[in-house]
Amino acid sequence: MPAPPRRSSQGVPVTTDILRRLPGVRLVVTTSAGLNHIDLAECRRRGVAVASAGEVYSDEVADLAIGLLIDVLRKVSAGDRYVRRGSWSSEGEFALGSKLGGKRVGVVGLGRIGLQVAKRLEAFGCTVSYNSRKKKPYVSYPFYSDVRKLATNCDALVICCGLNEQTHHMINREVLLALGKEGVIVNIGRGSIIDEKEMVQLLVQGELGGAGLDVFENEPNVPEELLALDNVVLSPHTAVFTTESLSDLCDLVVGNLEAFFSDKPLLSPVLDE
Repeated sequence: MPAPPRRSSQGVPVTTDILRRLPGVRLVVTTSAGLNHIDLAECRRRGVAVASAGEVYSDEVADLAIGLLIDVLRKVSAGDRYVRRGSWSSEGEFALGSKLGGKRVGVVGLGRIGLQVAKRLEAFGCTVSYNSRKKKPYVSYPFYSDVRKLATNCDALVICCGLNEQTHHMINREVLLALGKEGVIVNIGRGSIIDEKEMVQLLVQGELGGAGLDVFENEPNVPEELLALDNVVLSPHTAVFTTESLSDLCDLVVGNLEAFFSDKPLLSPVLDE
């Protein structure tokens, strides 16, 4: 299967200016998991319907989130490099890692993806708590309205929320310090949710235990300091992409278009994001 074409992590922006220039637009269908590239308020004002990727990516992203967390804790990628460069035979036994089971993990953003992450963490025997815009009445996980307090009571944070004005740099120096020297952060949301410069500094200084990152502030540029750190696992913003998810996405896009032009309800409408 050929490699997919180069993708923009933010998608094609649908701004007020774009909508003004295209007054006939009545539907926007996005294939991304995030919605920060769409002016939803302007779409609502103009009566433009919006369809999202819905549940298509939830399993894939949740799987990678857990994979990144296990990789950082068990030093999988670091161990792979250790073997490949011949260090096992020349330097001896590899450094100890840490198990996932029993860890206190905070999920930031308990939406579709966040819920799938939480379910997987439960299966590994983790204690799950969360931060979200508001408390979810249908879950029993402890809720923290303050993300810093969540970090204080966790061994790891998994960032699953969307990017907006409220979440930009929400994971700041104070939150990262609250997570602590043994704490691990995993980000499969958007790079700018974390203050990347502060995170890099704390990782280099040993004030943060490790990071598993699928997203970055200035993609595809990754801070050079991260490349040399064995406690950091890097992924090129591919959490949503598998052969299965792309096939399902094509079906969903076609289904939304057919529904719209048949005056039927959209399959994955964005009602109030």
